[in-house]
Amino acid sequence: MKVSYHSSHQPKCGVCQKHCQSFESLREHLTGPLAKENCSSVFATSGCNLCVRIFYDPLTLSEHKWSCRLLPPTPLGTVTMSYTETYIENSDPKDRGLPSRCREAVALDCEMVGGGSDGSLDICARVCIIDEDENVLFHSYVQPLIPITDYRSQVTGLTEEHLRDAMPLKEVQEKILLILHNGESIGIVRLDGGKARLLVGHSLEHDLDCLRMNYPDHLVRDTAKYRPLMKTNLVSHSLKYLTETYLGYVIQTGVHDPYEDCVSVMRLYKRLRAEAHHHLASESSNRNAQLDRGELDPWKLKDLESMSSDELYQMSRSDYRCWCLDSTHGSDYSSSNE
Repeated sequence: MKVSYHSSHQPKCGVCQKHCQSFESLREHLTGPLAKENCSSVFATSGCNLCVRIFYDPLTLSEHKWSCRLLPPTPLGTVTMSYTETYIENSDPKDRGLPSRCREAVALDCEMVGGGSDGSLDICARVCIIDEDENVLFHSYVQPLIPITDYRSQVTGLTEEHLRDAMPLKEVQEKILLILHNGESIGIVRLDGGKARLLVGHSLEHDLDCLRMNYPDHLVRDTAKYRPLMKTNLVSHSLKYLTETYLGYVIQTGVHDPYEDCVSVMRLYKRLRAEAHHHLASESSNRNAQLDRGELDPWKLKDLESMSSDELYQMSRSDYRCWCLDSTHGSDYSSSNE
């Protein structure tokens, strides 16, 4: 039996119900030079350009467009205080009225200055972490471990004065881990996460490298590597492009602000986490459980012949983990990449 990675978690055309590998390929299907004529005409009058959903009722469409386009956050700017920290207690999702298997998420972003003889070596000089309600949990300038040769002031807005009393990197690492681990031991965090928080960001691998930290892959949600948000050739989009395309406002027009970037990645994550297609995958959970236990042999023709086309489709699994599963009891859904 040939393995198929099409699944109910993929972006889908609201007109012809075609599933696409990414939102970019869905946009090409709806508005590209080779767009399907019927789908294109319907989308032109009844579609939302941000979330690419279809609303046949004009009033509903108008109300949705008003709520789908978000206002840009107010940047922190280059604040004079060396660091800001909000005290947060170790918490459990149930304490916030969330499903027992729904993890809290925090977003992180760093700003880099240059080191080395030519200033091309990235050094973390500023870090910001926010919660799901866009509250600042931690913000600090970071004391560099090596001399800075380029403050990249036009982009970072930073000068020598900002880093004069900056927090040592070791202390920054400790405070970040305190927020992420949420009271769990490192062993549990690495095993199944426990109550540890999800880490949301854009190109997080680079940020964590500059912080000289690591975090388990199963707790990382990276908008630069999430398959539906990537280009059709699996190259990452910039955060600026994703924010303008999916949230409807522009960021990084001058000095880059870590709070502004944190809010944007958190909004992207929450919007995609709220996608309502997890129930489609759960319909096939019993059939998939039979496959996992070896009770249903997909190689036997009689087993396949007894299934409807919908059942066969539901047996197919995505080759990435859909973020909608972070908000459901279906978080045990597995993919071939996990």
